[in-house]
Amino acid sequence: MPEGDSVYRLRQRLAAASVGHVVVAGELRSGAAAGAVLAGARITSYDTQGKHLLTRFDTGQTLHTHLRMQGSWTVTRPGRRIPSREDHRVRVRMRLDDEATLWGIDLPVVELVATADEGALLGYLGPDPLREDWDAAEAVRRLSVRPERPLVAALLDQRNMAGLGNLWVNETAFLSGVHPFAPIASADLGPLVERAARMLRTSATVPGMYQVTTGSTRKGESHWVVGRAGRPCLRCGTRILVRDEVANDPERRRTWWCPRCQPET
Repeated sequence: MPEGDSVYRLRQRLAAASVGHVVVAGELRSGAAAGAVLAGARITSYDTQGKHLLTRFDTGQTLHTHLRMQGSWTVTRPGRRIPSREDHRVRVRMRLDDEATLWGIDLPVVELVATADEGALLGYLGPDPLREDWDAAEAVRRLSVRPERPLVAALLDQRNMAGLGNLWVNETAFLSGVHPFAPIASADLGPLVERAARMLRTSATVPGMYQVTTGSTRKGESHWVVGRAGRPCLRCGTRILVRDEVANDPERRRTWWCPRCQPET
């Protein structure tokens, strides 16, 4: 599943291609508003909240989408389109007044809501490090509510801190020296939250540093533990361990850790 930094970068790409442009032809092809015509609406802005993408129109409406595991957005240049064999996967189509087209493909969440109702729609989400209203103290407070909860589960819960996915949770646990299944209360939450926020912001905004946690962009060295099962820890040389979270998990979530750098207590 794309993480908050992935959706943030997607937002920037879509904004560069479409903000200020009018949709001359387009529609929604799934969700409760399937069949809704978008022609005549001008795209005024984009926003993200955690892993959610918001496309705002001058009609007072907002298109809310979520990629989950399979969704994507594609922008085609004037006179071009996606291959016809992909048409059945299109959930949103917006052809703009400059003849570029935005295609939302295999989007599992497609909702058209009043812009004024965005808060009610996503108000349950925790603070997002990529937003101007980021509140580290509130993230710490929410994480502290259930002190017995395993660290990975608490950090993945978007109600505590929005935007963190499996990659950032595993890497944050390693850099904090905490076993991923230790109670969240065993971690020093202030520094942990700031560390996670800083990594997410760096990945989202610094060229060449997308999802690089070690500082090295060399193949096989960009992550401390994620994707390194059975390989030596880059810090101490101990073999990295991995565990599948749930059998047949559609998100294929796995947890990695170094047993020496992150000992069980």
